[in-house]
Amino acid sequence: MTSLPGGDSAQQQPDHQALACARCGTAVLELPLTWTCSVEGGTRRYFCDACARENIRAIEGRLDSDWW
Repeated sequence: MTSLPGGDSAQQQPDHQALACARCGTAVLELPLTWTCSVEGGTRRYFCDACARENIRAIEGRLDSDWW
């Protein structure tokens, strides 16, 4: 069993279900190390490396993705 960033176990994401970037919708079957995870309103959201790079200042400033 592997664990995802933040301590969530891989059991919560079935193998056949893809993860999607919360900004652009890019889908992957396995979470890449280059993706960013953000908890907004108690919900875990993942952002692909391209979206994270474009919005790094907002992410570091801990702004909710609705603002960027």
